[in-house]
Amino acid sequence: MIRALAATLAFSLTALAVAAVPADAHGPTRQKVNKTVEINAPADKVWKIIGNFQDMSWHPAVEKTEGSGGNEPGAKRKLTLKGGGTINEALSRYDAADHSLSYEITEVDVKVLPVNNYSSTLSVEGEGGKSVVRWKGAFYRGFTNNDPPPELNDEAAVKAVTGVYDAGLAAIKTAAEAGG
Repeated sequence: MIRALAATLAFSLTALAVAAVPADAHGPTRQKVNKTVEINAPADKVWKIIGNFQDMSWHPAVEKTEGSGGNEPGAKRKLTLKGGGTINEALSRYDAADHSLSYEITEVDVKVLPVNNYSSTLSVEGEGGKSVVRWKGAFYRGFTNNDPPPELNDEAAVKAVTGVYDAGLAAIKTAAEAGG
């Protein structure tokens, strides 16, 4: 009986000690950005603009896309950005019929994009002559330990990814709605 009481007390004290650890001691939390844009163009037309993993020329920040593997899962691409910097990415899922592709950043300098462990999905849903493009991503901030510098904290990461998505979605809308 005393042994059982001692074990219960020891377990309770351990649980109490674990519960007393500050919430931020575990490090960063996964951040998410989910953006959409409505486009006055059919989904197939929009997909023709964004559906090739090896061509991200539609994004205003991208100067050049180089890659291998086409649109097969495991394909690689290297984005060279206007103004300098590169981002290496790998295609994890591709579904042309569903107008959807998912990819991950495999290498990026946090000075270029302040994120770690980034994954994203770009998709198009259409109804008649209209479409909705959704770009969603999940990632950790650029500094994965506690007490990040301001340029590598959660807010900086979310702001940077939001800027990438907003600029890209605006460019897709402009390209898809231009001309016939």
